[in-house]
Amino acid sequence: MKKDFYLMIIAVFGAFGMVFGQAQNPECMTNLSIYAEHAKVKNYEAAYTPWKMVYENCPGINKANFSYGERILDYKIENSTGAEKEGYIQDLLALYDKSTEYFPKNYSPAEIASDKASLLYDNKKATDAELYAMLSDAFKKDRENFDNPKALYLYFSSLVNLHNAGKQELQEVFNVYDDVTEKIEEENEKYLAQINRLLPKDSLGTLTSKEKQQLRAYNSYSENYGKISGSIDSKLGSLADCDNLIPLYEKNFAEKKDDITWVKRAVGRMFSKECTDDPLFRKLFEAQLALEPSASAYLYGGTLKAKDGDNQGAIADFDKAAGLETNAKKKSDILYKAATIARKFSKSQARSYAQKAINAYGANGKAYLLIANLYASSANDCGSTTFEKRAIYWKAADLARQAARVDPSLSSTANQAAASYSAKAPSKTDIFQSGMAGKTVSFSCWVGGSVKVPNL
Repeated sequence: MKKDFYLMIIAVFGAFGMVFGQAQNPECMTNLSIYAEHAKVKNYEAAYTPWKMVYENCPGINKANFSYGERILDYKIENSTGAEKEGYIQDLLALYDKSTEYFPKNYSPAEIASDKASLLYDNKKATDAELYAMLSDAFKKDRENFDNPKALYLYFSSLVNLHNAGKQELQEVFNVYDDVTEKIEEENEKYLAQINRLLPKDSLGTLTSKEKQQLRAYNSYSENYGKISGSIDSKLGSLADCDNLIPLYEKNFAEKKDDITWVKRAVGRMFSKECTDDPLFRKLFEAQLALEPSASAYLYGGTLKAKDGDNQGAIADFDKAAGLETNAKKKSDILYKAATIARKFSKSQARSYAQKAINAYGANGKAYLLIANLYASSANDCGSTTFEKRAIYWKAADLARQAARVDPSLSSTANQAAASYSAKAPSKTDIFQSGMAGKTVSFSCWVGGSVKVPNL
């Protein structure tokens, strides 16, 4: 009987990793089973009383006290007001702290700090200074596990608010911006790798039900990181304009010119904000070249040549940079940059570089979007009839949709592009009147290939 009871408990909690302590209190075991069943079906009101009994008397009996406890208290906070709500908020803050005491392997410092900061922010219980201090400490101590998109935004946003109030230096804002955006890129790359691992099976329709769930989750995570990245850039706003960057870096150059991390970040930021016309950019670039000759040095050199109108020289430098770069994503970004230069004088060469970028890193959605735009801009050159010319937009739309598939963080931009291209393609009426339904349109221009006309 006792054995059967324990087997039942294990079955109930197997989904989130059962970890028994010494279950010496039979009342705790009974209430554990009761509240878990209620929580499973999201009946958190009914789960509250038995959960509270177990949590207060046997907190270490099972991790569910904290995983389900968080959901139960979230529900109570959402459905209460005044002093009662305040009590539940304090209970949840205490639960976060206690989770690391009883299950330190399951709850990292960064995760707890992120959850607490989010709770305090949502309920207007912390100042910007308090949020920043909490999240800054967690990021520095536990960067590896600091991956909550909302917490990453709060970390940066609270700092910008402090700077705007005259309480933090602009350099600190830039330092944290670099840290946060690098972390977002790292986390998004992990999901993109998983997405692109599953996409071939998705195209063939051979994904298992578990893999379909995983793909949906990975897409959602990547989209969230894309949204947060955009919000962080918006929050930074004009603080990173050339008018602010140049005097700041000029002021610190003499002191920091031998600090390779500072130099690389300064060059990178001026590069991304297109402050490359200023003499300071060349000075910083040359300092980086002296400290650490690398692929990025050729990238910046190529950018300067492009600014001077030497497009062929720029592409030659980008080729050298790509040849030196060992990181697949960075190599792909360099080749994409070459594609953007090549499009000024040759669409076919631009496509070639964009395709090389995709070959180097399959999740480069920007490269797909570039090719899509190249095709769309060639509509008037790729057909003898209006129908044939507009058919190229189907090809462009397919590539834009592919951009969203390989990099969901670009889904908003990519889906808008796909919709725009689709709207310019032949309509159902056009297809009917032309008699081309189900037939193939071939392109004799530089695009080459063909597209199948949709069936009505």
